[in-house]
Parts: sequence; structure tokens; C-alpha cells
Amino acid sequence: MFKKILIANRGEIALRVIRTCREMGIKTVAVYSTADKDSLHVKFADEAVCIGRPQSSDSYLNIPHLMAAAEITNADAIHPGYGFLAENARFAQICGEHGIKFIGPKPEMITAMGDKITAKETMIKAGVPVVPGGGGLLESVDHAKGLAKEIGYPVILKATAGGGGKGMRVVWEENELERAFTTAKAEAAAAFKNDGVYMEKFVEEPRHIEIQIAGDRYGKVCHMSERDCSIQRRHQKLVEESPSPFMTNELREKMGEAAVKAASAINYESVGTIEFLVDKHRNFYFMEMNTRIQVEHCVTEEVTNFDLIKEQIKIASGESISGRNYYPEMHAIECRINAEDPYNDFRPSPGKITVLHQPGGHGVRIDSHTYAGYVIPPYYDSMIAKIISVARTREEAINTMSRALSEYVVEGVKTTIPFHQQLMRNEDFCKGNFTTKFLENFTML
Repeated sequence: MFKKILIANRGEIALRVIRTCREMGIKTVAVYSTADKDSLHVKFADEAVCIGRPQSSDSYLNIPHLMAAAEITNADAIHPGYGFLAENARFAQICGEHGIKFIGPKPEMITAMGDKITAKETMIKAGVPVVPGGGGLLESVDHAKGLAKEIGYPVILKATAGGGGKGMRVVWEENELERAFTTAKAEAAAAFKNDGVYMEKFVEEPRHIEIQIAGDRYGKVCHMSERDCSIQRRHQKLVEESPSPFMTNELREKMGEAAVKAASAINYESVGTIEFLVDKHRNFYFMEMNTRIQVEHCVTEEVTNFDLIKEQIKIASGESISGRNYYPEMHAIECRINAEDPYNDFRPSPGKITVLHQPGGHGVRIDSHTYAGYVIPPYYDSMIAKIISVARTREEAINTMSRALSEYVVEGVKTTIPFHQQLMRNEDFCKGNFTTKFLENFTML
């Protein structure tokens, strides 16, 4: 087992990793930019190293600075969290070259799943259902038009190196295609320095349902059931839950089996997530694989009573997993609390938290790095907390969440708490009647 782990991240996920390491008797090193010097992850770690200026490129994305921090503190492993360098194969490779264990999959596994076209081809060979379309990068507008006719409208253009909705455009008819193609390529180039785009059939009225998996170096792979991540705004998840209200036992078994096939196809070694689109007829299609821990991992932890960070560390140290699948024993809902104004098109709201009261009580978990007096910097993701409710039934989990949200007080900045309060009272949401398009017709009252 590792003696000291450097967490190459910030905020609540860094604090989350530190807590598990402390339970495991492992020393921790926090890294921070000058903007994060007062963050809780810096205060809770055994050691802390400043790695640069506020901009991510000067700090959390600066590989030489991170490696220097690991070497001067004698860390024998690095946990990347999520975001930043968590799915950067080059970073994983450099860690290995310096004799420092990257707590995640091997570089070749990250590469295999990081490119959407390669990942799709791998899934086809493994017998995992995929969305119709693809066939490689689009070479021109004419190429795109020909493929769209073959697939049938509507289609969706996606950046091959993409994520988070960048370089993604839905096209409903041919006269929209040229503009969408040009825009998608430009956006992909700006976001990922790779303008490659490909095309798939656009799945209408879809659910976004993902399967948590884990695999070890001995060839064992298991799944830990599903999370429904369909409540999204501009392809960014806002609410996640498990089990999915759309799921049946038969579908859960099929999707779990497909997720294990997908991970086994690349001999996956770590925790990860296989993401699927599920249409209204409960046909499911592979979308992508996230080769890291996810923001919403807490939902799975609460319904299976399983520490995924601990499992990830154990796998990285060479321990074997049990190989058995896990199924939800409770119902959990997670709301992402962002420093954004839901009454003003979710405009970011950085600044100083002047008053903070976080909820508690039975069935409530808060993952956050904030406190009264904490200054939310404008340089990073706007998420400041995750609130997770857990109960025996979905109705009870919604009621617990509603109660917890009513206790949550954050003053000094705008947050998405009012949005979540209204969502928990929404009739369609409460009945489980929603798709990824749900928020397009949602109006703040």
C-alpha cells in the first residue's frame, strides 16, 4: 500500500480523497494555486505545496510543477481526481516514468477510450450496442451530407476529442448541416486543439444512464449498477440518482453485462464509468467511457455502501477486487450546488461566502470544500458542493432532499439551490418523467 499520495486536484474532490486516505493510514499532499491557498483541502492534507498562479495552465494543468511537488514531498502515488489531468494519458505515462503510481488506468487504456471513434470501434468488436453512424472523421461538408442521408436525420456532430458538450451540434435537416459542421470543428479546435468531428444518429427523447465499473490487473471486472444523469443543462449534469426510475431489472442486467464487456475489452484496471444513451423503447447505446472517478460517484457509494475512492486506491496498489456485481439497496439523489444565478441564465457568481449553514440529519451527505468566509475564485468550475440524500424509496429521497435544501443557507453569492428546490417539487420529475431535454422547457418561478 502507498505511504503518501499527492492529490493533483482541488476543492471537494481533493478533500474527498484526503478523507479516505486518512482512514487508510496514508499521508497526503495537497497542491494548490495561489487562488486556492485558503481552500479546505490545503488545510486538511498532511502537507501542501503551491504549484502556481490561478490559471489552470499555470497550476493544476502544469505537469512539471505537479511532478516537482510529488518529488520534493516523496509521494509514491498521485490521485488525479476528476477533470484537469484525470484522463490525460501523457500525465499517467510521466508518472510511471518517474516511479510514481498514477491512481487510475494505464496510459494505453486512457488513450483507447479517450478518442471517441476508437472507443466506438472497440465497443463494436466487443459486442456492445453503439449508436448508428460513425465511420471515422468527417473529411468535408459533402462527406457529412452523404453520411447524414445514409443514417437519416436528425444527426449529431461530435468532437472526437470532446466532452462537456463542446464541439457538439444537432442537425435536423440538410440545410443546417454546413453551418453546424463549420461551427463544431471550430469549437472543437478551440477547446481540444483537435478539430476532428464525427457523426451519429441523434437519439430522440433519450435518457443518460451510466454504469459504474471496476477492474483489476488480474482480469476481474464488476459493475456497481446504474446512475441516471438525465437532468442536464447544455450537456452539463445537474442532478444524478440511483437507481434510475426508468430502469427495469431486465434492462439493468443487460446494461451491466454490456458495461463489463466494454471494460473487459481493454483489460481495464481501475474504477470507471460506461455511459449510455437509452431511448424511450429502452434500447441502449454506448456513448463513452470515463476512465476516472466521477463527480457523481457518491450516489453509487450511498446505495451500495461502498467506498469507491478506497477501491480505486486498492486496485492501484495491486489488490484484487471481489469480482461480484453490486446492486442498489437504497435510493440516492445528488444535487450539484453551483455558484451560479439560476434566475439569470445560470451566470457564474464567484465571490465571498459571508454566511453558510449546511444541512444535516438522517439521510443527508454534503461533499464540499466551502466555509463562511471562503472566497470562491472565478478561475475554475462553479460547483461548490454536492448534496446527496439517501432513503429507502425515491419518494422519501426526494422529500429528504427537499428538506435539506430548505436548510441550506449560502449568502454572499448566488447559488443553484433555488433551482433544485423547484425541481424537487416538479410533478414530472417526481413521477420520473424526464429525458435529457427536460430542462429545455423548465422555467424558474
